[in-house]
Amino acid sequence: MSGLIALLDDVAAIAKVAASSIDDVIGQATKASAKAAGAVIDDAAVTPKYVQGFEADRELPIIWRITKGSLRNKLVFLLPAGLALSAFAPWLIAPLLMLGGAYLCFEGAEKVAHVLGWSHGHEDHPGDKTVPDDPSKLEEEKAKGAIKTDFILSAEIMTIALSAIPESNFWMEAATLAAVAILITVAVYGSVALIVKMDDLGLAMANGGRLSATRAVGRGLVKGMPGFLKLLTIVGTAAMLWVGGSIIVHGLEELGFGALGHLIHDAAYAVGHAVPAALEGFAEWFTKAAIDGVFGLALGMVLIPLGEKVVTPIWRAVFHRGKTAHA
Repeated sequence: MSGLIALLDDVAAIAKVAASSIDDVIGQATKASAKAAGAVIDDAAVTPKYVQGFEADRELPIIWRITKGSLRNKLVFLLPAGLALSAFAPWLIAPLLMLGGAYLCFEGAEKVAHVLGWSHGHEDHPGDKTVPDDPSKLEEEKAKGAIKTDFILSAEIMTIALSAIPESNFWMEAATLAAVAILITVAVYGSVALIVKMDDLGLAMANGGRLSATRAVGRGLVKGMPGFLKLLTIVGTAAMLWVGGSIIVHGLEELGFGALGHLIHDAAYAVGHAVPAALEGFAEWFTKAAIDGVFGLALGMVLIPLGEKVVTPIWRAVFHRGKTAHA
């Protein structure tokens, strides 16, 4: 009997350790996911365009297909790459993170420049202008394009998450990164599914609602969705510039160039202490985020010519060569 009690005590102790480990993984994954806010919001803002032009009953299957591709990107390709990087070349994480931050700045600045008429933005390659006659082929091409775009954003997300995870053992890092991958993918594409079906829900409520209030809410949803999508794009762009700029500033500090970071900190501190005590924390955070965003925008504007004249032509030459030859 005493042996059974001892065994049960051991099982209970193991269960407590396992539960604690799960809590640690979820907690670390949540914090790491928050660090990747800019790329996450941009992912959610970009994806709905890939289901535009399709029948309503094909929207959710396309999103599900992209979701599975996103999970494959993160879990099959990027997770092992991130763990290998952490184990064998941790010194590469900061430069890669800064590269990802620069890309976020470039993307955000290009969107701003496009709105201002200073840049053509992300125009597709001329070879992609042809639309397949077969809807299933068009759906396949759209899904592949979305998954390819997701790979870039997922690489940024996983790199940011990897840098935000406290140093621990291999299995804890693997579990945390896997949790980040699943958490972010579900959040992003669950949100996308709600967004793309919201106008259908609104139309159904407007046409079939029994109460006038229900029909009014439905009409409001239908009329409000275009504005909401624009707002989501604006918020996503601002978040990209903020996160990208802060990554670069923090990376410079790690490399020994802390003057800009100290300047931003001092400015945020001064603003925080110039407002009532109740607003001090928010004022400091907002000031720092705003300055990081402005820095990100300025850096992105500088990077636009490099991206459009050098990086984009190389990208198209590599990834569109097969399509051109096939055509």
